Parts: sequence; C-alpha cells; structure tokens
Amino acid sequence: MGKRVAVVLAGCGVFDGSEIHEASAVLVHLSRGGAEVKIFAPNIEQRDVVNHLKGSPAEEKRNVLVESARLARGNIQDLAELKASEFDAVIFPGGFGVAKNLCSWAVDGKNCTVNEHVNSTLQAFHSAKKPIGLCCISPVLAAKVFPGCEVTVGQDKNIDGRFPDAETASAIAELGCKHICKNVNESHVDKANKIVTTCAFMCKAPLHEIFDGIGTMVQEVLKLA
Repeated sequence: MGKRVAVVLAGCGVFDGSEIHEASAVLVHLSRGGAEVKIFAPNIEQRDVVNHLKGSPAEEKRNVLVESARLARGNIQDLAELKASEFDAVIFPGGFGVAKNLCSWAVDGKNCTVNEHVNSTLQAFHSAKKPIGLCCISPVLAAKVFPGCEVTVGQDKNIDGRFPDAETASAIAELGCKHICKNVNESHVDKANKIVTTCAFMCKAPLHEIFDGIGTMVQEVLKLA
C-alpha cells in the first residue's frame, strides 16, 4: 500500500504561484515512490498577478485554487477540506506564490502572517507526528509556524553568485530556527519535527540538479511516513 501524500499548491507560475518545475518534480518523485497523491490549494484571491513574459504586474485578478487546478489537471480540492487524518504526509512546492498567497513573507519577511488553512494544515500534520516536506521558499512556512525547527533554503552566503536569496537564511535564524546549509542536490531532515527541506530554485543550478534535490526530499518524506 503506497503512502498517502497531500500536495499543497499556491497558484500556477513562479512569480505569483507555485513554481511549475518544482511542483512537477514533487509529483514525479511521489509517483516513482508509489505514493497516492491528492492535491490541494486555498480558495483565495492571489496577492497579485504577474505577466511572466514581461516580468511585470498585470491588471487582473486570479484565484489560487483555480490557477492551481492547471497544474493538477483539474483534480484538486480546496485546502479547507484537507484532513490530516486521511494522509501520511504533506508536501509544499515553492514559488513566489508561497510567499505571496500562502503567507505574506514577500511583503513582511519574518514578520509575515500565514494563511489560516495553511497554518492549520501544518499544525495538524505536526501534531500527528506526520512528515512535512518543503522546498525552495516554502521552508519559511515551517520557520514561522514552528519556532526552533531546522530547515534549509540552501546556503547562508551567496557562494559564487549561486544563492542570491541567501539572506533568507538569516531571517529564518531571527525567527529562532536553525538554518542548515545544504547544496542543491541535498535535503535536510529535522528528525525531531519530521520536517524535510531542500533549496530547489533558491539555488541557481541546472534543472536536473534541482530535480534530484527535490527527489531526496520526497524520498526522506516517504521514509518518515
């Protein structure tokens, strides 16, 4: 019997939703691991909409659940309906949508607020001692909700220009959490909290290295489940 894993999306597209390659990598590795997957997203309006061709704001409104349905091929549910008791683990891909829609990190940094359904989902899995997987910017969710936890967003210094968002590690430390430096093809396991993180596109790396790093995160989540 495969592990039952919930995947939580934040829209569709790196600049205002879930990072598509990360979401796809998570789903591919879960499929390879024999997991039974269900996909969720909050039924809320996006903080903003970005024209991904121009990289500029678009004067329109979009819904996070509706946009996430593109990635889920229409097979998706409102995050409010997710019951931790029905799953063995939960995974959050990254993308700016995590920092804009699932929480307000993009605007408020370490002083951000977390969406109520995202917060309750994280708390429910943590309380049930079920693993939580996070990649790219999404480890900040754990840092905000679980003070004292250990996560990685890559490196805490911009080594060779490959980690342009290295200051995120300092913000995580300011929240009372421990940042663990890892390379793109690695993940970190906080065994006490059953939180598994990997940096993914927080590192400027070839796509296959990001894919492999996400694979280590998914494998560790499935082991813990």
